[in-house]
Amino acid sequence: MVTNRRSEQEGIVTDVPNVARSYKDRIFRMVFREKKALLALYNAMNETSYENEDDLKVTTLESALYLEMKNDVSFVLYDELLLYEHQSTKNPNLPLRNLFYVSDVYSELTKDVFLYGSVPVQIPEPKFVVFYNGVESMQEREVLKLSSLYAKKEEHVSLELETLVLNVNIGYNKILMERCRQLNDYAQFVSEVRKRLKKKMLLSEAVNEAVEDCIQRGILAEFLSKNRAEVVKVSIYEYDEEKVKRMFKEECMKLGMEQGIEQGKRIGIEQGKEIGIEQGKEIGIEQAGKIFRLYLSGKSEEDIARETGETIEMIHKVLKG
Repeated sequence: MVTNRRSEQEGIVTDVPNVARSYKDRIFRMVFREKKALLALYNAMNETSYENEDDLKVTTLESALYLEMKNDVSFVLYDELLLYEHQSTKNPNLPLRNLFYVSDVYSELTKDVFLYGSVPVQIPEPKFVVFYNGVESMQEREVLKLSSLYAKKEEHVSLELETLVLNVNIGYNKILMERCRQLNDYAQFVSEVRKRLKKKMLLSEAVNEAVEDCIQRGILAEFLSKNRAEVVKVSIYEYDEEKVKRMFKEECMKLGMEQGIEQGKRIGIEQGKEIGIEQGKEIGIEQAGKIFRLYLSGKSEEDIARETGETIEMIHKVLKG
């Protein structure tokens, strides 16, 4: 991981090597793991005013099969199964991931139910919402569909799953932000960290200063005061991870473009560049997540190279910046 290096392209200076991998939750999930905050977010999303927190049943899967650091909250409330998730990068595969996830949740919810009888089994209706606050531009809301991932496009499909993506950066979805103080404060905190990173501050200094400033201004004050040490470490981890992911994707795209140019010697340089760019996109999207997850799980560069088929030189170059 990058240590005491300045990335001119990213504008982030990090003075912390690998943040302890024992931290399981991201800031979003830390904020909304309390039922009170989660119910407030539900009310804001649905324009309701429920107050009984005991009606909310958390169903978040704790299995190690999922992300190293969890950014989702799953719960059942009034016959609805809600999966709220935070993302700082765009991901067109969210509907497919949600399909896998909800299948496991339903399996858990019905593990003691006889599914082979004549009586219909009642299950809660699933709803999937992603709260996006990445740096890439995005409209206020977008609906991603599972059917868009099908290799064969049909007008009518047998299985559809929709994921609503909401932009919760400052200035977007103002009505929702006004309805939910915790969500608005979360967005404010993220914004404060980014402002300081743009000034080329050390990552740890930017996070610490943002935490102190938000506490003084009453932004997530109680939460930040209570969880300050963990918030600082997790925030540093998140920004470090986000940076490496972007760097890796860029490097993979460069690699793909180089490969395309080599092919271009046979079929024409310009056409070869186009092929390379497309290859690079595929490598970046498919490989970046896999290689980064392996790295975070403690795998060596040699192990990552064997499991991904990438060269050690490429992996070392990306991880070390």
